[in-house]
Amino acid sequence: MSAIKIQLDGEELAAVQRLAEALDVRVEDVAYAALNRLMMQGSDEAVRLDIVETRAWRGDNLPLWSDTAHSVHAYEGKHDAESRPSRYTG
Repeated sequence: MSAIKIQLDGEELAAVQRLAEALDVRVEDVAYAALNRLMMQGSDEAVRLDIVETRAWRGDNLPLWSDTAHSVHAYEGKHDAESRPSRYTG
């Protein structure tokens, strides 16, 4: 069997793990189901564009479904903001 490695930031993985736990499945099951849904819609031009655009912004941004990352408020002398769980993964 072939393998695909997906590298996730901690905030992304935490959201995926929570969803897997809520469904009583493995993280790999969530990833495969997501890929399955995407591939079933791969001929849709909007989906194809989303894939290309996601590739472009991924290195510098977290997706909406991930947990929020710590953010620094050094410009006003405020404390760092705490991470928050994603609202998309319940």
